[in-house]
Amino acid sequence: MRSLPEIKFRLRQEIANALLAVSSPRLELRADLPLAILPHPTEVAGGLSDSDYARELTAIADEILCGRIPILGQVIDYGPEIAWRRDPHRGTETATKYFRRIPYLDLAAVGDHKFIWELNRHQHLVLLAQAAALTGGKKYSDRVFQHIEQWWAENPFQRGINWSSALEVGFRALSWIWIFHLIGDRMMEEFRGRFLAELYRHGSHVEYNLSIYFSPNTHLLGEAVALHALGRLLPQFPRADKWRSVGGNIVREHMQKCVKDDGSYFEQSTYYHMYALDMFAFHAVLEPASPTYLDKLGRMVGFLAAIVNEKGELPFLGDDDGGRFFHPYGQRSRFARASLAVSSILTGKRFFPCEDRDLDEIAMWWLGLERSAVQLPTAGASFPTRLFADTGIAVLRRGPVVAIFDAGPFGPGSAGHSHSDTLSLVVAAGDHELLIDSGTFSYMDPEWRSYFRGSSAHNTIRIDGCDQAVSLGPFRWTQKPEAGASVRRVFTEDSSVAFGHCIAAGFRFSRFVELNEDGVTVIDGAQIGPPGEHLVEQYWHFATEPRQLADDIWTIGEVAEFRAQGGVVEPAWRSRCYGSKEPAWAIVVRRRTTLPFELDARLRFKL
Repeated sequence: MRSLPEIKFRLRQEIANALLAVSSPRLELRADLPLAILPHPTEVAGGLSDSDYARELTAIADEILCGRIPILGQVIDYGPEIAWRRDPHRGTETATKYFRRIPYLDLAAVGDHKFIWELNRHQHLVLLAQAAALTGGKKYSDRVFQHIEQWWAENPFQRGINWSSALEVGFRALSWIWIFHLIGDRMMEEFRGRFLAELYRHGSHVEYNLSIYFSPNTHLLGEAVALHALGRLLPQFPRADKWRSVGGNIVREHMQKCVKDDGSYFEQSTYYHMYALDMFAFHAVLEPASPTYLDKLGRMVGFLAAIVNEKGELPFLGDDDGGRFFHPYGQRSRFARASLAVSSILTGKRFFPCEDRDLDEIAMWWLGLERSAVQLPTAGASFPTRLFADTGIAVLRRGPVVAIFDAGPFGPGSAGHSHSDTLSLVVAAGDHELLIDSGTFSYMDPEWRSYFRGSSAHNTIRIDGCDQAVSLGPFRWTQKPEAGASVRRVFTEDSSVAFGHCIAAGFRFSRFVELNEDGVTVIDGAQIGPPGEHLVEQYWHFATEPRQLADDIWTIGEVAEFRAQGGVVEPAWRSRCYGSKEPAWAIVVRRRTTLPFELDARLRFKL
């Protein structure tokens, strides 16, 4: 049941949308170039001119000129003419109906809206604009203007799927801001006038479609960041002051409410944590941040630095959206490094041993050469084992080995981006992945959505074939489990120990994890539950194929050996990015037993 304030809010939204849809005021807008606050394109180009990053960016730009555009970890050949409202994989294309009449969650009717929307964020056009700024190449800027004119023709204001999400409109507006900043001086006068008018309409759409009640998560955060940026960077716009105020207030309130005291983001998803961190960081670039805001930002950076492996690669716990706030190109495994680098500069603390290459992707474009070259203090010695109490994630480290133990609850409310992964464990040794999370793959396909977010796709326990909560659709869980965790470091044995428990479907089961110089030991057990026999399954997902050495012993590449009594190797799946999947391997231990029961496993390192 919707509350009276929500009903009034939605009614005002629809009236405003109807007025916007039927009215087309003539807008004659101007803006100074380049935009104030953002670094001058010439300065950035000079700092990056002879870098590996610039060469990689230009190579991607040349591919885009040929119609091959990187989307969600794939390269899709769109050809010379892009169908902006078509799912490139299914071929489904929607009409230019009023945006409220587009059933964008209906896979059969519209295809996978994620692939459509990702292209229509126009981040590939930002990359072309960056290439134009770096090289001076007219071919890049010409293609940007060509694509935008084609887009205007196929996506009239508030008509079609590309207006159905205010977040996507906001992301596109941010892309257009960067395009205007980088190559606005190359626009013909008539094109520039329309460009600014259409950008203003984007801001109006976002203002009247904020996800206050629909998705008060990263959707609302992204919309607010975009609205604030429009008001801050384009003060000549008629509603600039209003947009700056409304957007900024939402961002600051979101930081206060949705970032926990331990620095974790409330969605209980590591990728969404990085996503939100980038948005909060960009807001801090544009608006002077309070000490309280920077403190929370620093805690977010500290959380991200704690969970990446030695090479800065992020384990994907919970949903992986696949997108990125800025520059979703290059090695996906490195994305967290650039986020850590720019946020370290903003907070004045070094959380991770970043390299110069990590500054090129984001920091140089947001902060400029002088601020990016700042010498940060060396990171202090951090305690190798740590529990993030609010999110329930325990980080166990020893040398190059990091074990991430997720003993936390599902997210709040419907827990839309949580997976059934309580008590799951991922392990990496240096740049070698050992135990992995299977990923996300799809939000839209019911069968695959169920598999990838279910317990069997994670390194945890499943009892009687049931997940730890009951799914009510692709973004809703009910009967969520209770969970808790604790950690300790035993100095005499030089080992780290974590303990977690989960209460779900009438069972109370637990997991003990120990990391020492030899490897990782796991002991699972359950003492409380319905009487009678139960099917207990223990799942272990690996980055490389396990090779059997002897009964119950497997080798995991050249890095480790794994032992689990009664285990069998079974085919599994892994998704490294939204929309893509590949065959993988799992060792599964199954036992039909009465309570109490106990299972154990051991991962021994060969480093």
